[in-house]
Amino acid sequence: MIGVYGGTFDPVHYGHLRTALEVKDEFGLESLHMLPCGQPPHRSQTIAPAAMRAEMLRLGIAGRPGLLVDPRELERPGPSYMIDTLKSFSRDFPGENLLLFIGADAFNHLESWCRWQQLFDYAHLVVMTRPGYHRQPMAEFFQTRLTDNLPDLAQTKTGKLHFHPVTQLDISATVIRALFAAHRDPSFLLPDAVIHYIHCHKLYGS
Repeated sequence: MIGVYGGTFDPVHYGHLRTALEVKDEFGLESLHMLPCGQPPHRSQTIAPAAMRAEMLRLGIAGRPGLLVDPRELERPGPSYMIDTLKSFSRDFPGENLLLFIGADAFNHLESWCRWQQLFDYAHLVVMTRPGYHRQPMAEFFQTRLTDNLPDLAQTKTGKLHFHPVTQLDISATVIRALFAAHRDPSFLLPDAVIHYIHCHKLYGS
């Protein structure tokens, strides 16, 4: 199975990285493709340029087997719609089961995503939650796809919905950017190599 984990990564921090490491191991993924978003459809533009966000992500996951920076959304013009991304993965990895990892907040707004129902035609959807998270009542579309059984994701090609608790560190990219702008020390929130890169390129007002 191959994992897909998107985000702006502006900048990447330990909240992203800890989650990525956990889901790769717990789901037995061959690889987890981390995708810096090119043009976010649901939020304002990113602060750091696309190439720099990708490079910070490369620095953040350096030396971690199976964690990959995937630039396909940066290379595709127009808004970065996840349905187009999953279609491209399906073409590139026709024999693999795809798991799309999103956060609980993103799942709560899933019905605002472009062609969101079609996501299940190309992948299983895994919602990453905090331990103790309680699912809210869901529409029948989601109820019929829901599974608490991990083997279902390997035995079925696409179409399942699974909720999975992960260690979620309370770290915010917005707060990190504010720390750099205020010339305060952001150590222990993101890798030192990423901090060095931000200072060298004077990102976020550093």
